[in-house]
Amino acid sequence: LSLGEAKNLPTYPGPNKMRDCYCTVNLDQEEVFRTKIVEKSLCPFYGEDFYCEIPRTFRHLSFYIFDRDVFRRDSIIGKVAIQKEDLQKYHNRDTWFQLQHVDADSEVQGKVHLELRLSEVITDTGVVCHKLATRVLECQGLPIVNGQCDPYATVTLAGPSRQVLHTKVKKKTNNPHFDEVFYFEVTRPSSYNKKSHFDIEDVDEVDKMEIRVDLWNASNLKFGDEFLGELRLPLKFLRQSSSYEAWYFLQPRDNGNKSLKPDDLGSLRLNVVYTEDHVFSSDYYSPLRDLLLKSADVEPVSASAAHILGEVCREKHEAAIPLVRLFLHYGRIVPFISAIANAEVKRTQDPNTIFRGNSLTSKCIDETMKLAGMHYLQVTLKPIIDEICQVHKPCEIDPVKLKDGENLENNRENLRQYVDRIFTVITKSGVSCPTVMCDIFFSLRESAAKRFQGDLDVRYTAVSSFIFLRFFAPAILSPNLFQLTPHHPDPQTSRTLTLISKTIQTLGSLSKSKSANFKESYMATFYDYFNEQKYADAVKNFLDLISSSGRRDHKSIEQPILLKEGFMIKRAQGRKRFGMKNFKKRWFRLTNHEFTYQKSKGDHPLCSIPIENILAVERLEEESFKMKNMFQVIQPERRVLYIQANNCVEAKDWIDILTKVSQCNKKRLTVYHPSAYLNGHWLCCKATADNTPGCTPCTGGLPANIQLDIDGDRETERIYSLFNLYMPKLEKMQEACGSKSVYDGPEEEEYSTFIIDDPKETYKTLKLIIEGVGTLEQEHAQYKRDKFKKTKYGSQEHPIGDKSFQTYIRQQSEISAHSI
Repeated sequence: LSLGEAKNLPTYPGPNKMRDCYCTVNLDQEEVFRTKIVEKSLCPFYGEDFYCEIPRTFRHLSFYIFDRDVFRRDSIIGKVAIQKEDLQKYHNRDTWFQLQHVDADSEVQGKVHLELRLSEVITDTGVVCHKLATRVLECQGLPIVNGQCDPYATVTLAGPSRQVLHTKVKKKTNNPHFDEVFYFEVTRPSSYNKKSHFDIEDVDEVDKMEIRVDLWNASNLKFGDEFLGELRLPLKFLRQSSSYEAWYFLQPRDNGNKSLKPDDLGSLRLNVVYTEDHVFSSDYYSPLRDLLLKSADVEPVSASAAHILGEVCREKHEAAIPLVRLFLHYGRIVPFISAIANAEVKRTQDPNTIFRGNSLTSKCIDETMKLAGMHYLQVTLKPIIDEICQVHKPCEIDPVKLKDGENLENNRENLRQYVDRIFTVITKSGVSCPTVMCDIFFSLRESAAKRFQGDLDVRYTAVSSFIFLRFFAPAILSPNLFQLTPHHPDPQTSRTLTLISKTIQTLGSLSKSKSANFKESYMATFYDYFNEQKYADAVKNFLDLISSSGRRDHKSIEQPILLKEGFMIKRAQGRKRFGMKNFKKRWFRLTNHEFTYQKSKGDHPLCSIPIENILAVERLEEESFKMKNMFQVIQPERRVLYIQANNCVEAKDWIDILTKVSQCNKKRLTVYHPSAYLNGHWLCCKATADNTPGCTPCTGGLPANIQLDIDGDRETERIYSLFNLYMPKLEKMQEACGSKSVYDGPEEEEYSTFIIDDPKETYKTLKLIIEGVGTLEQEHAQYKRDKFKKTKYGSQEHPIGDKSFQTYIRQQSEISAHSI
């Protein structure tokens, strides 16, 4: 997600009229991300990106704009809600959305399981009446209101006379099990008539009736109970079947409040990229995966499957992302990048333009550095970036932009100190550079030096164009995109980081006339501080170290790497014999050495768990403490730390990274208890001894490498989807190969965009790609047909009211009709 900006928000009723706004991202109503607060603006610019794997089903992706209030609860200005089935409409497009009003009646999520039975009852006196039995079994996924959910249901038969009945309140759960039956008299008692269940007038009466189920949150507040959703069912559908049982999505209440225009609230600019991959088991992908993985060995490399993907995709990064992840997963990234980089260097005429374009090579190296180098950036830059963001030293050196009271010389000195410190930490970090990056840089250096033997600097510029221009400089400029800061920095800090980034970029480029690189005279003047040979020597020494052959990763440098940190709620572990086992909010911190928690950030740890003592990390069933998003960290002697994350995305992130960092522990458990040990027994298996071995197998199969968690089959499925999407281009490329091999004259314009060095080899590979994609397409179609036959509308997976399933049924019906 890219959250751009909001505009034309309604003015604040107070004298200054401005607002302090932030935006949240919600799956249904569960907040998973929050932007920074933009103060005193009615057109706040956020410029924040958020990426996550979605760990559960959802109906709406929602965005709420809040106005911060120091004294009261923050107020909601408006929202944008995109239905899951509409996400593809806006895929990867900047779109302005009108903000909609938010009220309790429209904020609905969750589903309800009902059984309805219409039966005929003959009384002792021979009189017949019809009764409706409504059984409310359970609900799932109800919203949590103000941190709690105590739901109950009301069941109403709406007709000539109105009857309302209530279930019991279920405390502290948003997945309540009611299993309560309510009886309603549908028709007046009449003399028994065997011909029909109803008299004619009764039939008309039943047609007008409806059963209504409303879900409420029992609130202790004076404002009354909160509405959670409703369901309305007309009774006429029961006449075909006297008993009916199904799941339904809860719907918002229609209160006819249409008086406010939607454009009163302003709008929000968003760019949403939503991908959903349906992944088969590994053996389905073997032919296509093998074809891709041997790309590095194909001569020429332009005839390989991976290179062809880069040729047909509209944007090179579309191809680079899944290719890099696939090659990293199978340990083939270095030979692949070496092959495509070597081919690009051979096509380059001027050493000054080496790797400057947006080619497949540069995009693949960018993606590799982003994946493999994330922890390297954290260790190198995070401490000083944090300081710059917190201290707010004035560093503006443009005389036109100076604020009142600022001194130009002082600002220059502040900026010079920051640049000096960042330059020093970068040039001394060579030993920490990940091995995979060093191996790629060695390959680039060798290719460039061989191609341009007369240019002695090209061996440096080939590497610096990546490590400085495309790695360190962008990370300094936009630290939030590289996970160095949680949010986009404020305007003053952003300006400081821009000036530092420009200077570092120029220092790393090793060009002869440094000051000529700057359009602005004030930057050229400032750069005179750094026009000394010691800076160029330091850059060259650094580049030599990270691109030298046979360099070894220095494991002796045991500086702890911070992997993740943040507030969560934990339950007391019972370390004190008579201590209370209550829940408390704590600041958690995970490094590659230990997992700790403390009262607040920066405090002394209250508890430290060495990584080797983490024997398993697993989800905890909600029934244990009636709390969502809980997981458990299991330690020796069956000691368990129970933790609640802020939302489902955070819970998944913590479980994944804790599992990865502890994957190699020799004493890892194979079984665990999915529920807690309470009141003298395990809730899951009812065993009474607290040291009883687990009753459920542990989840496993995550790679030990803490930097990468890649599913090779998923990446191959993504590549298949891209080939399938660009099939017309693959066919056009086949035509281009045929044209080249039989005709040696000027190329047709539509074929000139493809790089084809060997038409015969390229044609062979294209044929294999098209065959592999065709086979997988048939498998997908067959799977969808089989699933379509088995799926029941109204089941727990596809409740009545599931619009995505209705769309799917329509598509399948069209496919079936077309194939017939």
